[in-house]
Amino acid sequence: MSAITGILHFNNESIPIEYGIRLMRDLQKYPADDVQIWHKESVFLGCHAQWITPESIGEQLPFYDYERKLAITADAIIDNREELFERLQVDYADRKKITDSQLILLSYQKWGEEAPKYLVGDFAFMIWDERNRKMFGARDFSGSRTLYYCSNQQQFAFCTTIQPLLSLPYVQKQLNEQWLAEYLAICGMVDVADTTITPYKNIEQVPPSHSIIVVGNKVTLSRYCTLVPERKLRLKSNEEYVEAFQEVFQEAVTSRVRTHRQVGAQLSGGLDSGSIASFAAKVLREENKPLHTFSYIPSNDFEDFTPKHLMPDERPLIKETVRYVGGIEDNYLDFKGRDPFSEITDFLGIMEMPYKFFENSFWMKGMFEEGYKEDVGVLLNGGRGNLSISWGSALDYYALLLKRLKWIRLAQELHQYSKNVGGARLRRLPFIARLAFPSIDRLFSSDTSYIFPMVINPDFAKKMDVFNKLREYGIDETGWFSAANIYEQRKSHFEELFHWNASNTVATKLSLHYSLWKRDPSNDIRVIRYCLSVPEEQYVQNGLDRALIRRSTEKYLPDKVRLNQHIRGVQGADWVHRMSPHWNMFIEELERMSTDQKALEFLDGQAIKKALLKAQEGPLLERAIDPDYKILMRSLIVYRFIQQFT
Repeated sequence: MSAITGILHFNNESIPIEYGIRLMRDLQKYPADDVQIWHKESVFLGCHAQWITPESIGEQLPFYDYERKLAITADAIIDNREELFERLQVDYADRKKITDSQLILLSYQKWGEEAPKYLVGDFAFMIWDERNRKMFGARDFSGSRTLYYCSNQQQFAFCTTIQPLLSLPYVQKQLNEQWLAEYLAICGMVDVADTTITPYKNIEQVPPSHSIIVVGNKVTLSRYCTLVPERKLRLKSNEEYVEAFQEVFQEAVTSRVRTHRQVGAQLSGGLDSGSIASFAAKVLREENKPLHTFSYIPSNDFEDFTPKHLMPDERPLIKETVRYVGGIEDNYLDFKGRDPFSEITDFLGIMEMPYKFFENSFWMKGMFEEGYKEDVGVLLNGGRGNLSISWGSALDYYALLLKRLKWIRLAQELHQYSKNVGGARLRRLPFIARLAFPSIDRLFSSDTSYIFPMVINPDFAKKMDVFNKLREYGIDETGWFSAANIYEQRKSHFEELFHWNASNTVATKLSLHYSLWKRDPSNDIRVIRYCLSVPEEQYVQNGLDRALIRRSTEKYLPDKVRLNQHIRGVQGADWVHRMSPHWNMFIEELERMSTDQKALEFLDGQAIKKALLKAQEGPLLERAIDPDYKILMRSLIVYRFIQQFT
């Protein structure tokens, strides 16, 4: 619930207080309930605190435990407090007054460097172990909070954000070309594959699921958590799987509404956000508090060009959820006059790095602004839901049945699926066969299949040897993840750390700017472990995809939402339309970029000029899904970012 920072000088050298002041001064742009420092000779710790939970009010951070000779500064909300109290044998009388940072210290005292394994929640922290002359810290398993650092032979410094570290006199601001090469070479939403690097050459980050140890002048990173599918859970009935899910999911939601302020939620018309809102409203009713929901809608003059199965304006489904659940104060936000182009400079300032999710940038930021106005302390979100609580692609599962020669089960499922979704059951078999046997797909696929445009300069890619490096992470020369099927993709998502990084970076930095935390119950490690243990047949059943969450939300969500297999919401479809008033400015800047020799050292000038010819035709609404339009926006964001280094 804070921005944290600190410095350690090796060889017991005293830290000039001016260095600490520089770090703390750069954090002043964020709202704070308290600002404190702790300084002892060769160690400086600072905290720019935002009080979100009841226990955090008046919390002393940094905190020094005189008895144990441990000092901590923490950016943390710990969700398994009761479990930790039991494990640590904390007296009942003391439990209410113990803060989350003190719980981390007690955990470190008991388990040492193994402590992060026992913590559930969103956290980044650093502990100075005075007796052992050691700095120890960690990020939670998915990196929900950021933690950057820099080091040399004389000193080590860390911070929640990057800019304060750049203020130190011994840290040069230089572009990290390796980071930029990976960013440009990867076509998907992942920023980079190497989660230790940042866009700044002299600044690194602690990856998700990692701890950091600093002893002497040696910095060591260690992975303490790997999420792999555990032994499959075998329960007696479908009802038992639903009951077990509801129990672990309710626990995750309940722990994430812990705030002395208001509770908000991003609400779409889908299952993930709807289920979170319904489970949260149930808890809040007991506290006599409403749930404030924030829903994005297109501008009122937007003409929908999308196919019938997509829904840019999800209000009909959202309102069904609001009416059914109750206890919700709903807000529908069109953010009139705002668009991805006008927000670039401001959003780069927040992110401190380029970003790829430009279609959603302005409304994500806008929801945090609205939450701040409503005194929201926690903003619930279901960003990890597709791969945890609402996992279950029907056609991919049917491909698995075909591959395993489960003919009878496949026939039954296809019959029920066709009744639910419509269409003849046999017409889907060719597609299912191609999913089951990729060699068939390759045999009959066209050599002229479309490839997403690559924006990295080929010479720059060769110089950085980027595609060979990305191959180690399962990313091929087209810039896409090369998993054999959707099950391999899911496995990679929970094993490889780079999938988590970009979304959590924006969550941390928006939370600091607006003093509210984005919290995702579908990203709770207890929920994910449960979901990974559930047999596949629980996720696709009786012609229902995403079957576990659909069955688990009976009496929580209206059937119109719960059983919807026909329509899918699509947010940000109006981004080109929103940019119409600025289209000439957009084109002019792209034309400057296309002749800027410094930019073209990194960007593929031919790809940009080809895409620019399309954009010069005007802001055609249907081209919101055109990859050429998208690479122009991504390139422009990179162009603005690298200008600060010239």
